[in-house]
Amino acid sequence: MSYRDQFIWKRGIQLSVNCYRLTEKFPKSELYGLTSQIRRSSVSVPSNIAEGYGRRTKNEYIHFLHIALGSLRELDTQLIIAKEVKLTDYALFAPVLEEADRMQEILVSTLQKLKS
Repeated sequence: MSYRDQFIWKRGIQLSVNCYRLTEKFPKSELYGLTSQIRRSSVSVPSNIAEGYGRRTKNEYIHFLHIALGSLRELDTQLIIAKEVKLTDYALFAPVLEEADRMQEILVSTLQKLKS
């Protein structure tokens, strides 16, 4: 089985794609600010899932899932800030914020299962 077959990796990819689409609507003045940070943290989530999956031990995989979770929480914070300073319409933020929340639930659940 490849990391590409993993449900959480696929969800991470979709979240990242949706973050890119959302930030396309941001003002150009934010290109090196929140736009860049949101994109980097969103890419970090599936990247760390993939990297961890390729490691030798379950503990290493768990370590990288924790890193992915940290990146996801950074992303959530950045999305909230972008929403609060009104970088684009609120209606565009809602689905991405919900997706980030759901991704956090999935990652936490996966970590709990792996640790038990």
